[in-house]
Order: sequence, then C-alpha cells, then structure tokens
Amino acid sequence: MQPENFRFGGGASETVLHPIVLVAMLIAIALIFLLPRKYVIWPVMCMAFLVPLGQEILIGGLHFFVFRIILLTVALRMLASTFSSVEGIFGDRLGTLDVVFVFWAFFRALAGALVFSFNSGALVYQAGFLLDALGGYFVLRYLIQDNDDIYRAIRAFAAVSCVIAVCMVFERLHQVNVFGLLGGVRVTPEIRNGSVRSQGPFQHELLAGAFGATLLPLFVLLWKSGKSKALAAIGVLSATAMVLTTESSTPVLAYGAGLVAICAWPLRRHVRLIRWGTVFALISLHLVMKAPVWYLIQRVDVIGGSSGYHRATLVNDFITHFGDWWLIGTTENARWGFNMWDMCNQFVAEGQVGGLATFLCFLALVCICFSRIGTARKTVEGDRDKEWYFWLFGAALFSHVVGFFGISYFDQTRFSWFALLVMIVTATAAYLPEKVRSRRAVRLPATRPTPSYARFPASGRAPFPALRRPNRA
Repeated sequence: MQPENFRFGGGASETVLHPIVLVAMLIAIALIFLLPRKYVIWPVMCMAFLVPLGQEILIGGLHFFVFRIILLTVALRMLASTFSSVEGIFGDRLGTLDVVFVFWAFFRALAGALVFSFNSGALVYQAGFLLDALGGYFVLRYLIQDNDDIYRAIRAFAAVSCVIAVCMVFERLHQVNVFGLLGGVRVTPEIRNGSVRSQGPFQHELLAGAFGATLLPLFVLLWKSGKSKALAAIGVLSATAMVLTTESSTPVLAYGAGLVAICAWPLRRHVRLIRWGTVFALISLHLVMKAPVWYLIQRVDVIGGSSGYHRATLVNDFITHFGDWWLIGTTENARWGFNMWDMCNQFVAEGQVGGLATFLCFLALVCICFSRIGTARKTVEGDRDKEWYFWLFGAALFSHVVGFFGISYFDQTRFSWFALLVMIVTATAAYLPEKVRSRRAVRLPATRPTPSYARFPASGRAPFPALRRPNRA
C-alpha cells in the first residue's frame, strides 16, 4: 500500500510532502551543513532531480517546494562562508555572464509583475521565480568553482540519471511512474499512438527526455577525462534510455544534435565558416520557399505524432504579433491561434513572458557562452585534451539550443541549464584574453635581476676580473 502524503489545508492549495521525501530532505539539509563545500553538490543534485516538483510545504499561501528549501539551506551556508572565507563565496569576482543572467531574471520577473498590474498573486509568483533562478544559479556558482568541482557535478548528474533512467524504463514496461507514487507528478504515464511516454520525476515527458539528451556530451567529457569511466558509461546509457523511453521527437533531436556536434570535432577550425554558411543557407531558403524558413520545423517528425506544424506556427505567430509582446510580454497569446497557449519553444516563451528585453538577454546568454567556449578553445589550440574539454561543452550547449526549439523549461530542468552555464563560466574563466594576459604578467619578475658583474665589493673592483664590462669607449 502506498504511504499517504502529509496533507494540510483544504482546497487545491495544500502541503503535499511524502514521508520518504521529508526524511530525505532532512538528511540533505544536515549534509549541506556538515559536508565540505566540494561535496555539497551531491545532496543538492539528488534533491533537485529525484524529488518531483509538486512536493511542497504551503506556508501562509507561499509554496515552498523541496527544491526551494534546499536552495535556502545552501544560501544560509553561503552567508556563513562570507565571514569565514577570505576569497569570497564565489572564489572570483562576478563576470559578464553573471551580470547578464541577473538582468535576464530581473527583466522577466518585472515584466511578469507589470503585465498583471503588480497584484499580490503576480508578486508572489515572480518572487518564487527569482528564488528559483537567482538562487539556483548562484548556489551553483558557489558549489562549482574549479575543474574538480565540474567533474564532481558531472558525476552527480550521472548517478542521478542512472536512478531516473531505471525508473523510466520501469514506467515504460509497467505503466507506473515510481515518482508519481510520491506525489507531484502523474502515476499513470501518457500513451500516444499506442506507445508509453515515460515522464519520471519531471513535469512532462519532453522535459525528461531533454534532461537526458543534453547531458550526453558531459558524460563523454567525463569519459575522455579518464576520471570515473564506469560512471561515465553508465551516464551515457542512462541518457540514451531516458531519451528513448519518452517517445518524443524533441529529446531525440537534442540527443542527435549533441552527437553531431561531437562528431564535428575535425571541423573545429572552421566553425566560423560553418556558422555563416548556415545563416546564408537559411536566408537563401527563406527567399525561395513558399512559406517562411521557420516552417522547416513542420517537416521534423522523428517519432510519429510530433506536432511540428504547431511549433512552426507558434514561431510564425510570435513574429507576426511582435507588437503584442515586445514591451512587457503578453497574456493574449492564446488568441493568436489554435493551441497558441502552449509555449513549446524556449525562445518564444522568453519573449511572451518577459518581453523584448528578456528575450535579448536570453539570446545574449547563449551567445556569450558560445563566444567564451570558442575563445578558450583557440587559446589552448594544440593541446588536444583541453581542446576536447571545451569542444564538449560547446556540444552540450548546442544540444540545449536545439532542444529549446521543441520545449520550454519550466521545472527542475532549468537547474540543469543553469548548471551548464556555471560550468562554462568556471571552465573558461582562466582562458579569456584578460585572464591570460594577467597570468603572463604574474610570471614576469617584479624587477630585473642585477647582473653578476654589477655586484662589486666596497673596493669598486669585481671579484672576478673576467666578469668586468668590456671597454667600448
């Protein structure tokens, strides 16, 4: 018999907390305070991805998801670290990407409050969003500060993915979602065209598949590093299983994009040519096609039943209704057309929810990450291992971008996106031009050493006549 969740309150809003989740949360909180900083990533990752988002405590109308409680716990530890750490809680000053991320979150929250005229419900919701976004990002900035932390986070991803993959395979075979027994997600999975679509602990099967697909390049990175090869292999198998059990095209495309990017390694010195060639090809197609070029999305149907036409129409309506959303977003998107309420595109969702400023900040995040990766790879050109290191981060980023065209992240999947951003910031920090120049400057001696022939005794004669300066007068 399934244990009952703890439920307090009445109506649709009530505390939903399974006893197993409560015990796990208390253990995680204790570990966050007791473990060294570098190991805190493990309980955080486990609670972020193995607990359904619907597990929450309702206090005074405020929804404290388990994930948010964990973030607040780490924030308390960070606050304590400010008084005990000389280097600061982030190990280095914040950079451009950090500032752009803050602006993205601020503009999105501000637009969401403005569009609802700052009513109390909107303010509470946007406060929760800021806690998830800024809290999640800067908690990861605190936990991932060097290469060892990056590999430790990837190992945590591999372990978590293994648990999720096993449960999703079980869900596919027995049509029972193990995480649904805890509460917060469906117990019975969706069935489309006779195929079971496993969901796992996520809010939608597309999000579950995207989570696994975008981790594939990181598991390859873990394998190539020679660290935890067995765990890396388990991670690759788990990511593949998660993608296949969702029976969805978007995860398959994101998975394939990661594979294509990895296999494009021999073309790494021609990325600029490929990038501009792609832009030229899309413009040319747009000029010769009867429909706009974004209707190519309609033709993408890896697994039968995909709604490619809806996604193409969504992009088209987003562009043609620019006047509706550019300032502070809009709530009228449902009137654009049939099913236009379904924002199954991350780029469209950013503009629809936050307006043009949010949309541009999100694009800037992606562009800055690609730029940092490219600059870092060129800096280490000739060092094959380090080049692969940055190339695989680029492959993971490309996988996310492809996935963004088929789904918008609205659950704990966002935390995996934030984790990649933080990994890129940390990995590339020492290889940016200003950092390289500063490191070289440190290697130079502060003063030029005095030549041996100049170190004369008090008598004015050199101790060894052979070291005297020649007379060039």
